Amino acid sequence: MTMPYYATPEQIMRDRSEYARKGISRGRSVAVVTYADGVLFIAENPSSTLHKVGELYDRIGFAAVGRYSEFESLRVAGVRLADVRGYSYNRRDVTGRVIANAYAQTLGEIFTQQSKPFEVELCVAEVGETPETDQLYRLTFDGSVVDEPDFVVMGGQADVVSANLREHFLPGMGLGEALRVGVQALSAVSPATSSGNGGPALLSAEQLEVAVLDRRRPKRAFRRLLGAALRPLLEQQADGVVVEGEEPHTAAHAPSVPQPGTPAGLGEPSAPDSGGTAGSGGESPAT
Repeated sequence: MTMPYYATPEQIMRDRSEYARKGISRGRSVAVVTYADGVLFIAENPSSTLHKVGELYDRIGFAAVGRYSEFESLRVAGVRLADVRGYSYNRRDVTGRVIANAYAQTLGEIFTQQSKPFEVELCVAEVGETPETDQLYRLTFDGSVVDEPDFVVMGGQADVVSANLREHFLPGMGLGEALRVGVQALSAVSPATSSGNGGPALLSAEQLEVAVLDRRRPKRAFRRLLGAALRPLLEQQADGVVVEGEEPHTAAHAPSVPQPGTPAGLGEPSAPDSGGTAGSGGESPAT
């Protein structure tokens, strides 16, 4: 008579954790960065239809990495929760903390009660009236939730990207500078970028999904940066930025001998409103 297979609860949880981590690590990275006027979402995502970033409510955004079908179902559940709570009580009662706690409970139940955990990692971001009131919540596959102060990195080589961001991140950066720092961090570990001199090239607009929660908008803060709104910012990154402490030459102080043009500093062009469509992440298990 054969003995039934037995594994300790600790071993089962370790196996589930390892399984989920492997699935998440195969995904392309996502960075969520705070800047002076709100929260910036940057995702390496070549798909134009399967989004990794989306809107949950008026001033709440969502970003995810991992298995698309699983975190898309979570995004839809978050939208429904926000709509029902806002309709039943008040729109001010819908907060990022409420949605993050609901996600944490759902992910925790799935991790402990089902044989297969969700291969997802989420970020729920809420933009406040001031930079000090912005909130970033990072949720892992086992239901753990952490309140991050400045930025969140998920998927892929998250540790390397986080180290790069920690080195270059400055509180109160403008949109252009925050985008430059985020794209450089993602490009440093992306297999899709390579340059002739051996260093990583920057990800192009076609390889990126970018959105913001803009605190200056009166109601729906979420908007996507697409095409004409995104390319000028990325082109300024490719051209370079003014070195801190140096002033670009002006017509009044132009040198007598013609010199190469000084690259212009990053600006923040007015981006057309793409509408706050509550779309979410886009990543298949094979990516």
